[in-house]
Amino acid sequence: MSYIEQSLGQGETLVARAQFSWWYSFKAWLALIFLGWCIIGIVIFVRMMVRKRTTEIGITTHRFVEKTGLFNIRTYEVALPNIEGVSMTQTFWGQIVGYGHLRIEGTGVDHIDLPDIADPVAFRAAIESARSGGAKR
Repeated sequence: MSYIEQSLGQGETLVARAQFSWWYSFKAWLALIFLGWCIIGIVIFVRMMVRKRTTEIGITTHRFVEKTGLFNIRTYEVALPNIEGVSMTQTFWGQIVGYGHLRIEGTGVDHIDLPDIADPVAFRAAIESARSGGAKR
């Protein structure tokens, strides 16, 4: 069971989960292929793959959650009413292949930058839907 599912409160449900884009894995493989002859390529590849496997990003009916880490777990959680804005950066190539970056800004939190996620527009829409649903309670 994932961290997000384990941490759900009573009456709280998972609305959406973000996935790393295939582009993120592609960059890791490129580092391994082109820099694998030296140790740095292997280090970059392992670091990126561990980050991909140990990161969970989700939005629930009450909050945004990002969990990272394998041995040292770090979580970033922002209650939906405290999210002030969500900005998206998507390059031309990001639009073509379907990845982008989100920055979530909240009250009491400087900002949370998300990595290359697949379909950032849909995840941003899920955040906005959860926020508007949360405002009706």
